[in-house]
Amino acid sequence: MSWEKEIEELRKRQELAKKMGGPEKLARHVNAGKLPVRDRINKLLDNGSFQEVGSITGKVEYDEDGNIIQMQPANLITGRGKINGQTVVVAGDDFTVRGGANDAGIREKLVHVEMMANELQLPLVRLVDGTGGGGSVKTIETEGRTYIPAVRGWEVVVDNLSTVPVVGLALGSTAGLGAARVAASHYSVMVKETSQMFVAGPPVVARIGEDLGKNELGGSDIHTRNGAVDDEVDTEEEAFERVSQFLSYLPPSVYQLPERQDPNDDPERADDWLIKAIPRNPRQVYKMRKIINSVVDRDSFFEMGHKWGRSVITGFARLDGWPVAVMASDPYHYAGAWTSDAADKVLRFVDLCQTFHLPVVHLVDIPGFRVGLEAEKQATIRHGVRAMTAVFQATVPWCSIIVRKAYGVAGAAHMNASRFNLRYAWPSGDWGSLPIAGGLEAAYKAELEAADDPAAKLQEIEDRLNRLKSPFRTAEKFMVEEIIDPRETRKLLCEFAELAAPLRKTGRPSFGVRP
Repeated sequence: MSWEKEIEELRKRQELAKKMGGPEKLARHVNAGKLPVRDRINKLLDNGSFQEVGSITGKVEYDEDGNIIQMQPANLITGRGKINGQTVVVAGDDFTVRGGANDAGIREKLVHVEMMANELQLPLVRLVDGTGGGGSVKTIETEGRTYIPAVRGWEVVVDNLSTVPVVGLALGSTAGLGAARVAASHYSVMVKETSQMFVAGPPVVARIGEDLGKNELGGSDIHTRNGAVDDEVDTEEEAFERVSQFLSYLPPSVYQLPERQDPNDDPERADDWLIKAIPRNPRQVYKMRKIINSVVDRDSFFEMGHKWGRSVITGFARLDGWPVAVMASDPYHYAGAWTSDAADKVLRFVDLCQTFHLPVVHLVDIPGFRVGLEAEKQATIRHGVRAMTAVFQATVPWCSIIVRKAYGVAGAAHMNASRFNLRYAWPSGDWGSLPIAGGLEAAYKAELEAADDPAAKLQEIEDRLNRLKSPFRTAEKFMVEEIIDPRETRKLLCEFAELAAPLRKTGRPSFGVRP
């Protein structure tokens, strides 16, 4: 007696499932510049590591004798595998089967894969292509009814944001629930030209008089600049590499700590050019990313979201092998002032650091919030206060390096001054409640009006105040803890990472990530 016959039946069904949408639809998919979902999974994961779950789910028709006539595989492929030896959970949409629409899917798989990541405390990678389990009007006819919208299992999606690293890759035209699954992640990527993301696609928006192509409506050029998606890449293979890099800085879940890698750079390394990195002219810009790459371990900086909220730079790096989060100002955009988008970027990033126990290094050059009519229209102060609140709620170890400006409320948000943090300033430090040049006329109005030569008087006052704003005078009163030689920054940051390592605590954060 043997169960060989049943195993043969299993293998037959698995082979049918691997045909996906069939040769014609697969060819159309590939001709559109996209990889079939099973190829995507194989390229994402370590060779031979994929363990599929639900390999024979689908809609099957039988003859009178119970034999399979035809099979439409489920359009979501799920399972576990490894990325650089680390186990992850994968959910991959198959666009070749009904464009990923819900009426071709097995809803239980979508919920199950989210629960799998949640319960096993493993990172989740979503390969989204199509509606991602979302609806289709054809469902009305196939089901013979309609329904009140509900996203079953969304509570697990929300919980995963506070439990495990979640990555969303938009690898085709994603809409509705598919787009939501990309956005509800800690890190998201689109592929130029072949990826789009919509609340509703071109046929729907045409009904409101907007005749737009896919990329005009929801291409990567739009969503990587509005913050809906973090990054864009040229190829799917590059997207998979970005996933691998992102996950290398994070723990599998909040119940573990990010791992240290073997150090590959001298913590005592000091680049001499840092002594002149900041121009003496306060209006002159400089390249902050060059400074970041100088003070962190070589080739370790992984930037996220570089095309939106551009006055703030965010990403991960290593210091003597320890993973840390890096936040920095970019003077090339609004002189580093916080815009509404930049504030949202800060909030999301600080939430991510808090959730996964990453110490924060902040390289500060903040002249304040962006000012002007457009800034007021964008409710900059509201967004800025939310970002400041996130900074003050964070409990992870924090080290600020004030490289130039720290002014006003935004400047005050460079750290939570009510708790102990490490803070250093470069000799180029320049701070206060308001830049001198911006407040002279109001503060000295009466004196200027009484002067015979108001312009000369204004210059006299400005020169007098500039002599008093030396960072050394602040240090005399211990209002900045230490002024350092910029060339010592890396050494001190490596010490910070070493000091912070035993202070990191596992467990769920007191508040979840706000996507």
